[in-house]
Amino acid sequence: MRGGVVQITWHDAQPVLTLDFHSLTNLLATGGADKDIKLWALVQSEAQKKAPTACYQTSLPPHHSTAVNVLRFSPSGEQLASGADGGELAIWKMQSDDRHTWKVLKTLSFHRKDVLDLQWSTDGAFLLSGSVDNSCIIWDVNKGAVHQILDAHLHYVQGVAWDPSGQYLASLSSDRTCRIYSRKPQKNKAKGQENLNYVCQHVVSKGEFQNLGDTKLSSARHHLFHDETLPSFFRRLAWSPDGSFLLAPAGIDKLSSASPTCNTAYVFSRNDLARPALQLPGASKPIVAVRFCPISFTLRGSNSAGFFKLPYRIIFAVATLNSLYIYDTESVAPVAILAGLHYAAITDIAWSSDAKYLAVSSQDGYCTILEFENDELGSPLSLTEAKIVAKTSEESPVPKTEHMQVDENRVTIAVEEKARIQISKVEDNEPKEKNVEIKGLEKQGDPSKPARKRITPVAIEKS
Repeated sequence: MRGGVVQITWHDAQPVLTLDFHSLTNLLATGGADKDIKLWALVQSEAQKKAPTACYQTSLPPHHSTAVNVLRFSPSGEQLASGADGGELAIWKMQSDDRHTWKVLKTLSFHRKDVLDLQWSTDGAFLLSGSVDNSCIIWDVNKGAVHQILDAHLHYVQGVAWDPSGQYLASLSSDRTCRIYSRKPQKNKAKGQENLNYVCQHVVSKGEFQNLGDTKLSSARHHLFHDETLPSFFRRLAWSPDGSFLLAPAGIDKLSSASPTCNTAYVFSRNDLARPALQLPGASKPIVAVRFCPISFTLRGSNSAGFFKLPYRIIFAVATLNSLYIYDTESVAPVAILAGLHYAAITDIAWSSDAKYLAVSSQDGYCTILEFENDELGSPLSLTEAKIVAKTSEESPVPKTEHMQVDENRVTIAVEEKARIQISKVEDNEPKEKNVEIKGLEKQGDPSKPARKRITPVAIEKS
């Protein structure tokens, strides 16, 4: 793996708030505070160990009058959704004669305030948006109209996610709740058809303290998520590509009422979305975004201690305000930690469709590009192949919760010793080239002491 912060003028030195890769051309789209949407081609360096660069291609025609907060290409790659301040939301159409040319197909008007996150349905027929007006909206893209409004949140909706199978929606808000919606079709008596309809099934808000010396749960409860003081407008959550689990950022945890608050991301199993199945340890700053690699990989068989009991490997990136963690579902520890990337908060993450590139945007006006060498992440599986593997797998049932207590020392040492890659921290406040430094992390702290977090996980198995 090689890469680093690309020192070019992305958006006139203004914050880059969002980015996404086009599935057909692998062009990178970026949006920012300058109200513009730009397309970039990533260029692989011929020199060994040199970071990839980004080459400007074009800007989409001026449309938004405010900062662009989120960009998401449709699954087919034929359309692009963009959300901006003031409730602006547009659907762009790629021109068949020139894939670099995009025109506004529809303007979706209903949100009263800033649109912060977007997610397409798998078939590209619907779009889910989250806004500062405290609501989520399901849009019928073909009609260009509101299909359903989900307005139960009491504060900003800063992240939305659509289950790949279409059964569930999820939203994360600064009201400190994660809402899970389940699909409950309604019959249209006039047309004799079933309408797409979602109802709230779970509101995940609080968890119970679990004392280290006591196996019984106390009656005291604590919030699972940061409040509105989180210094980011984004809480970008995501479903795994196979739909087996949901990963939610902006999490906090406490061992007891007197213990300090720890930052985490919560993992929800599809089998039980009412409570987190496990959490990711180790983040020093609040987690603001997560994104899954679109490609699954074969098992390496190198670690049987993972909590995800899947017959294949899924890789995902987790961004805190100032660092990036890369995990796979076969390991306890992150496979890579990248720190000191930017001078301001990270805002978004994107994987290329071939898993060759991982891009990160920041409010400091720069983006980080990471390039993975052939088979560095493993042997890829297509989604179809992954489904076949899942059906033929002989995996054992999910262990009971009481049998899945985690040795805190093992988790701490795994995080400290097994992470393989770290980017050197910036020592001054002036933009400069940042090079990737590949090295093993040295063991820190006393392993005889308990870890800061206590995890009581339930293994995540295939759906």
